[in-house]
Amino acid sequence: MAFNYSKLRGRIIEKYGSQSDFAKAFGCSDRTLSLKMNGKRPWKQTEILSAIKLLELSEEDIQDYFFTLEVQSV
Repeated sequence: MAFNYSKLRGRIIEKYGSQSDFAKAFGCSDRTLSLKMNGKRPWKQTEILSAIKLLELSEEDIQDYFFTLEVQSV
């Protein structure tokens, strides 16, 4: 199961200007964030809560930003 993080990417750019700047604020390396954003490493619940605070989102936004399924083409 793959998730689409395009909305999350947009919010990161909107608030931090770059994924790299968000990674610094989030407290992880660019590589670690990249792995998470590309679905290679899962988001932990505590990381999701931290990210929504940094991005000034509400808990109601979690579904839209972290659990939107990627549309699979056949």
